[in-house]
Amino acid sequence: MAKTKRNVLFIILAVLILAAGGVFVYIKSFLDAEFRIKETVYIYVDKQKSFDAVLIQMDTTAHVSDLNAFKRLANYMKYPANMKTGRYAITPDMSIQEAVSELKGGHQAPVKLKFNNIRTKEDLAKRLASQLMLTEQEFMDAFNDAEICSKLGFTPETITCMFVPNTYEVYWDVTLDSFLKRMKEEYSKFWTSDRLEKAKAQGLTPVEVSILASIVEEECYFPDEYPVVAGLYLNRLRIGQLLQADPTVKFAVGDFSLKRILFEHLQVESPYNTYKHPGLPPGPIRVASIKGIDSVLNSQKHDYLYMCAKEDFSGRHNFAVTHAEHVRNANRYRTALNQRKIF
Repeated sequence: MAKTKRNVLFIILAVLILAAGGVFVYIKSFLDAEFRIKETVYIYVDKQKSFDAVLIQMDTTAHVSDLNAFKRLANYMKYPANMKTGRYAITPDMSIQEAVSELKGGHQAPVKLKFNNIRTKEDLAKRLASQLMLTEQEFMDAFNDAEICSKLGFTPETITCMFVPNTYEVYWDVTLDSFLKRMKEEYSKFWTSDRLEKAKAQGLTPVEVSILASIVEEECYFPDEYPVVAGLYLNRLRIGQLLQADPTVKFAVGDFSLKRILFEHLQVESPYNTYKHPGLPPGPIRVASIKGIDSVLNSQKHDYLYMCAKEDFSGRHNFAVTHAEHVRNANRYRTALNQRKIF
């Protein structure tokens, strides 16, 4: 009887030792697992909230040393049932427990959103969608929705004026409404009382300033010419002279690659064709930069009414006060185009 008891105790002890060993190995797998990366990487959880997609990223992006250990710990911490959308940072020194806690808690790393050098609404939608969870189509639907644009104080033609190129911190999974509201807030902050007073002094609204700035930027290769060209167009607006800005024709035609504006291009029927329609076009032909906007607000005072690209193809312009002087400049440029066989 005593021998039987000893055997039972021995078996129980052996089981406990094996169990303890198993627990140790199990826990050790969590402790030993690491992310084999040298710099911070990011894991994205979209609307599908797919745990398998997270596992793939943990393997191919975060390079976790033991994917099964990560999976077991995530299941133990009930992460698959509590997934949250977002963009999450994984650092080289992070443990897998810390990683799961960040994911489960929805502790996102914000995106430094940038959108510089943008021409069309389509370009803007594509650039924003490449940095956020929202799709290009969702942005385009909003940009083309008159009611949405009106609530923000714009139209489908002017909505891009609301986007002031800069760097903004936003969450990757921001909703469309929240994002548009944020951009409107940033727009309002940008238009300080000083800028508003300068716009008023020019006889322009903030939107009109952005429209003119967009033309100036498309016209100039060198930013130091922005204030000069802005002053020229303002001179034309004040006396009711057609702007006759070639970039607006390119926009109307839908081809920014045109190297030479021909008579046929000038005949295109579009409210953006400033050779046919007086005043500013109904919307910007690109998303104006801060430098472009401020160049209009601080335009150079002069008497120039005409400009033409220099015949040396430097990207700069010859400016003129009289039409006769402009014709001479234009003839030199035309001759240079012909010599280079640019048609």
